[in-house]
Amino acid sequence: MTTIAFVVGEASGDRIGADLIRALRPKLGDELRLVGLGGEAMQAEGLDSLFDIDELSIIGIGAILARLPQLMRRLSQVADAVIAARPDILVIIDSPTFSHRVAKRVREKLPDVPIVNYVPPTVWAWREERAQKMRAYVDHAICILPFEPATMERLDGPPSTYVGHPLMRVPALAQMIADPARTAPERTPASPPRLLILPGSRRGEINRLIDDFGRTFDVLRGRMPGVTAVIPALVRHRRLIEQKIAAWEVKPEIVTGEAAKWAAFADVPMALAYRLDPVAYQFRHLISAWTAAMPNFIVGHALVPEHFHEFVRPEMLARRLERLMTPTPERAAQRAGFADIREMMRIDVAPGEAAAAIVLDCIARGRTSIQT
Repeated sequence: MTTIAFVVGEASGDRIGADLIRALRPKLGDELRLVGLGGEAMQAEGLDSLFDIDELSIIGIGAILARLPQLMRRLSQVADAVIAARPDILVIIDSPTFSHRVAKRVREKLPDVPIVNYVPPTVWAWREERAQKMRAYVDHAICILPFEPATMERLDGPPSTYVGHPLMRVPALAQMIADPARTAPERTPASPPRLLILPGSRRGEINRLIDDFGRTFDVLRGRMPGVTAVIPALVRHRRLIEQKIAAWEVKPEIVTGEAAKWAAFADVPMALAYRLDPVAYQFRHLISAWTAAMPNFIVGHALVPEHFHEFVRPEMLARRLERLMTPTPERAAQRAGFADIREMMRIDVAPGEAAAAIVLDCIARGRTSIQT
């Protein structure tokens, strides 16, 4: 029997974990035993989760501090359960504030158990010193962004391997990557422009951003008559978004479901706008990254324009969006940059399969062999 322990703290990590389990099961069959913490997707693959991971789906320093006692109790619960299970390997996925603390406790009590970090922390964005500290309790990092292994090596982090982003194997997105001209053709002059509004996947983000985005849409309608808007939404947030846009003069279409979401995303030029929560804003000086836009990190230059806090101004955003929604050099540059990113992130082996091979190799070699 091969026992694999998981620590997963939010929905995107849950999907990654489920993908990894699906890749492991054909190789281990009935000999696979799953323990630890995961969400609905991992539970559907056979994991009996210790509790509902929605308890950990919080964002912002203020929210974390408010629920710190509960989080500490849950941390001890998960660490104790993993230690009691004595797994062949521990796989922690994203959520570093929680999962890495569990990993440290497991390493202390079970020093011979290999620990793999799937989706390591964003040391390239802030607190670079974390990479070197990870070596004490992470034996291998499985990365989903192409520049991360080189960054880990530069910062003296644990051995790392790029396996590709799980989204690259979503059928609708894979089709877009294979044939972008067909799935995301340029808009013709006769077709009305459409704005894609993404206020965030968490309630706090939606509450902080959607009013600014509504005012931006209103300004844009004055500059681009006939423009429409669409908001891809998680099912659990649809009602909140409906309430927030109830007073808008022209209401965007709200879409849910994978097919509708990817159709809306198809090769769309973009601008980024964001507001931190009030407590996190006080710690903004800790952020060392030159950009907050993931496309910019991947391609290595300022492809996507960014607007933060006092620069989240509807009049400014609307003018920026107008340039990106009409045949301009800015629009052409972004589409060319997105084509470069597609090539940089292209993979030959499914991420789950590549990650499963790393996990099984770590089990076979054992921690001592991995470290040497």
